[in-house]
Amino acid sequence: MTNSNDQYRFSLLLHETARFWRQRLDRRLKLLGLSQSQWLVLLKLPPEGSTQKVLAEAVGVEGPTLVGLLDRLEGNGWIERRACPDDRRAKRVLLTPKAQETRATVQQVASGLRQEILAGIDESRVEQCTAVLAEIRQRIEALDD
Repeated sequence: MTNSNDQYRFSLLLHETARFWRQRLDRRLKLLGLSQSQWLVLLKLPPEGSTQKVLAEAVGVEGPTLVGLLDRLEGNGWIERRACPDDRRAKRVLLTPKAQETRATVQQVASGLRQEILAGIDESRVEQCTAVLAEIRQRIEALDD
């Protein structure tokens, strides 16, 4: 059984690694003129679009926070919002052609960074780590706060 010091170290490393990885990617994407929260929306928004509510959940922010973010993205020509045909109260968020091109660039930069970070680590260890992280995520999602 893992002792509490190992669990603490694991949770700390997990948090710090995710933060450092996002910061590194953010630095590489600065030239695109997008903040971390903005490029995250471009990556999380499906090609067919999404409602603001579903997008907020995918990005991990509250609805009002997403609205301000979408206002900035829309003002800069990255997204457009349309009324949902099946629910006039809801808005559907869609990528503009400009954003679709930039999204491909973001994905290329992210892929390059991922390859650089994981280079030299045995593939079986990456697969094992992925399985453990997926299990941890499922457990977190199943918690009843």
